[in-house]
Amino acid sequence: MAEGSVIGIDVGCSPTRRSSAICRLDWSASTISWEIVRFRAVEPERENVIAWVTAGRPIVAAAFDGPIRRGFDIIGRYRTAERMLTRRLRPLIGKPGQSSAPVGRLLNHHANECVRHLVTHSDLQRALHGVPIDDKAVVEAFPSSFLGMMIEDPARLAARRGDRSDTFFQHLANVGILRSLIEHSIPGRQIANDLSRIVNHDDRAAFICALTALCVATGAFVAVGDDDGWIVLPPRSFIQPAQWALLELNAGEEPGVALHIAEPVEL
Repeated sequence: MAEGSVIGIDVGCSPTRRSSAICRLDWSASTISWEIVRFRAVEPERENVIAWVTAGRPIVAAAFDGPIRRGFDIIGRYRTAERMLTRRLRPLIGKPGQSSAPVGRLLNHHANECVRHLVTHSDLQRALHGVPIDDKAVVEAFPSSFLGMMIEDPARLAARRGDRSDTFFQHLANVGILRSLIEHSIPGRQIANDLSRIVNHDDRAAFICALTALCVATGAFVAVGDDDGWIVLPPRSFIQPAQWALLELNAGEEPGVALHIAEPVEL
């Protein structure tokens, strides 16, 4: 695929503050670029922004930072995907919020609304990855876990709950791993934008969601979960050995297949 676009949405809940953000990452035969727009969790602003950013181009995959599962209803319980990224891993990279908690249910609702608008207004392509939750290429992202999986010793960064994803983002941008992941996913292109210019917390989260969607689009990713939803992580080759060993231990304690490894395809 010589050119294409993916979407990442950082799902917010505020009707007054622009704490939601959408990132469209585009590639051509020669370049990679992205655009990020913030919005409030209120209609019609949310719907209009999603429709505007996604208009006029096929979207290969879209990733949302919020709990979603097939049917896009309210989940309301603690999921395998959340347990997989909490047990043993929490001291290193933090944890996802629980879909059973009130804030998790609220985020679930707003994520579902974002999905609904994107599917309605965009040319979102069919799901071709191995753990689909819909006929369209819709997946769940969790930026701090996605980032933490790629850090050799996350404990050394002394990240706190409130700044964990920003600390992880800055570290991985500074050491070149985010650039390496982009170049690995879409080789042979020039990156037209500057990663260091992404400084807003919500912009960063939306960008990492777009990278999550890019991994799904290329077919190189890891996912954890089950029928209650799958959270997508970086390709196996980008996950640090210590985090991978803990993921495998966690998967061994789940009753079904909770760990999925996808192999890449060429774009």
